[in-house]
Amino acid sequence: MATSLGSTPGATTPGGMTQAANTPESEKDAEFQEHEKILSPDLLSTVQITDLLTEDVDGVQEKLRMFLNFKNLQTCSKDAILLDYYVSGFLWAKGMDFSIIQCSKFMTLIDMLLHNLKTLNMSLKDNIKWLGKVMAEIRPTRSQRIDEWNTFGVKQANAIIDYLKISFFQHYKLYEFMFYSTREEIVIGTEQVIEIVNPAGGPFPSPLEEGISFDIYSKFIEPPPILDKEMKGLDQEQGHEESQPETDTLDMDPLVGFTTEDVKSVLAQITDDILTDVQTEINEKLQIQEEAFNARIEKLKKA
Repeated sequence: MATSLGSTPGATTPGGMTQAANTPESEKDAEFQEHEKILSPDLLSTVQITDLLTEDVDGVQEKLRMFLNFKNLQTCSKDAILLDYYVSGFLWAKGMDFSIIQCSKFMTLIDMLLHNLKTLNMSLKDNIKWLGKVMAEIRPTRSQRIDEWNTFGVKQANAIIDYLKISFFQHYKLYEFMFYSTREEIVIGTEQVIEIVNPAGGPFPSPLEEGISFDIYSKFIEPPPILDKEMKGLDQEQGHEESQPETDTLDMDPLVGFTTEDVKSVLAQITDDILTDVQTEINEKLQIQEEAFNARIEKLKKA
């Protein structure tokens, strides 16, 4: 930017240097630099904003997680809340059709509001005042265009204030509680190492810890463990030996050594015994019925 140097009557600088004259171009350049310092440094670069504008909701959440370095979303509720705060803000700005620079400035604005609360411990009243000053400084004047410095118009500024009212200021106490309240850490589980005592079934007692090393004991004193395959083999052999006599008895014919006549005589004897018992039982029942009929006949005769 070219500036002109000239002498001012009655005013000299030390060393004989003259002061620079204030031209309209230099005033505009200084005003532009002052404007750029209001919301800087940017939270997200223009490249990152451009990348986010092409993503859907899940993509925006994943990209912001990487850009803002949130690593403990699964275990830290604070990180999850802050990520949701930034994701919601960016999606709202995207829905408002903000330009890339406007989206970047808006993300810086909502980040600075959190910074005022977390680091500077601003009250709700002071943070609202700070927002009012910022919005007043970044809005264009009547002689400026909105896209000249990529600032926000009046409608956009009002929309931003309305959004921050329902998303941030309305829940200010909750954000204060999140940043400043001390919470107890709940121990979900603990890891303990337990030393198991060797069984006393061996021929020798377990060695003292200071008396002999475990390597020597396990190599020369402790009996070697029986392998699982050997145990299975022994069980199979024992089971085979126990089942062998049973199979032998099942294979033998129970009528070996008997003739046909022997079988007939045995069956005839069994049949006679069964029929004799049945005949005796029938005779007893008939005798009882006969006595009952005789008693009835005698009663009828007497009547």
